[in-house]
Amino acid sequence: MPTLDQYLTAHAAQFEAELCDFLRIPSVSADPAHKNDVENAAQWVDAKFRKMGFSSEIIPTSGNPLIYAQSPEVPGAPTVLVYGHYDVQPADPLELWTSPPFEPTRRDGNLFARGATDDKGQVLTHINSAQAWLDVHGRLPVRLKFLIEGEEEVGSQGAEEYLAANASRLACDCVVISDGCKFSRDIPSITYGLRGIAYYEIRVTGPNRDLHSGSFGGSVTNPATTVARILSAMIDRHGKIQIPGFYDDVVPLTERERQQFAALPFDEAKYFAELGVERAFGEEGYSALERRWARPTYDVCGLWGGYQGEGAKTVLPGKAGAKFSFRLVPNQSPEKITAALARWLPEITPPGAKVELLDFHGSPGVTIPLESRYVAAAARALEQAFGCAPVYSREGGSIPIVGKFHEALHADVLLLGWGQDDDNAHSPNEKFSLADYHCGIKASARLWEELGKLA
Repeated sequence: MPTLDQYLTAHAAQFEAELCDFLRIPSVSADPAHKNDVENAAQWVDAKFRKMGFSSEIIPTSGNPLIYAQSPEVPGAPTVLVYGHYDVQPADPLELWTSPPFEPTRRDGNLFARGATDDKGQVLTHINSAQAWLDVHGRLPVRLKFLIEGEEEVGSQGAEEYLAANASRLACDCVVISDGCKFSRDIPSITYGLRGIAYYEIRVTGPNRDLHSGSFGGSVTNPATTVARILSAMIDRHGKIQIPGFYDDVVPLTERERQQFAALPFDEAKYFAELGVERAFGEEGYSALERRWARPTYDVCGLWGGYQGEGAKTVLPGKAGAKFSFRLVPNQSPEKITAALARWLPEITPPGAKVELLDFHGSPGVTIPLESRYVAAAARALEQAFGCAPVYSREGGSIPIVGKFHEALHADVLLLGWGQDDDNAHSPNEKFSLADYHCGIKASARLWEELGKLA
């Protein structure tokens, strides 16, 4: 009987071929033209589970279907819920792809295709590791439940609705999600915190039509100028957000966290150079990593109003607007931020302009205690697979369903990304390192073993 490592080596080519088959399905959830492809991807995942002997079903939702699969209960051992998604981002712009986005292509040790790292390749590592355990040992050391959705790239509405109605069915001791990156090319990480988000649009209306800026300028409030004034009023020259009460619920970084962040092999100057900037503006008193991972931030995401064509047009626009977001840290409430923003906007809006605030979406941040025994088990598994101990990091982005899992299931969430920062998720030429793919399968197999020891 082969060992797990021997099995993984012997089946490496098979695992790569299966990933290529999965990636050839253009399951773009944002485009209704790909509805059949999305359904085909769901069927592909369901068939994979059924072939492994899992109990599996395709569950209709208000949007795209979910796949729920589970293995038999293991008495005394933890139950683990694995979450992932089979839908992918649109491939546009197609002309920037070196090879076709839905024809997986190997180059320089990487597999290029839309969905390679986000998230088909990463979720398949956990499915393949379960298959390895079953084929080698005939059993799993823990009970595994899988929830694989088809709307992560468009909001996860169906998955959130299912979670809210089926928390008892999804009950588990911890949740495992691989949909992100390692700390660096050679160093794995365990992400123990995510920021939340509050996203808005303001629409400013002034005169009942566009006006000649020479004839009317100075006598009528300019909506575009008003937008600029509002946006700039939200943050001061020290990087502090000015909405009254914004920082009331912010949990400060602990000294331990600040020391851990400072000890990480992160070159701030190199980071800026790779982004093509010399330096950056941000909240005073904090490093770039602290600002990215663990402090609330404000960003303008889009602006519109007035003349946008070639050359000059002397116009005072009748309407203008902007989209902007706040990244929130754990304990901040998107609802409280929205209420405070709605109260404050009239105070900073000049007379002669009307402002409409649109609240698009929000979700709170989340942190997992570093003292969690599930975190410790994951650390042991990652060190065995990648050859070095993982670092502990936070993530500046938001994965709303992580907070939903934490709230509904009262379970720790392990965020274990196998990707790299330059994998081009959501961009042309998305890729996944084949070495990371296979190390991810090994890490997942070790994770089930380490979690099983907690029985």
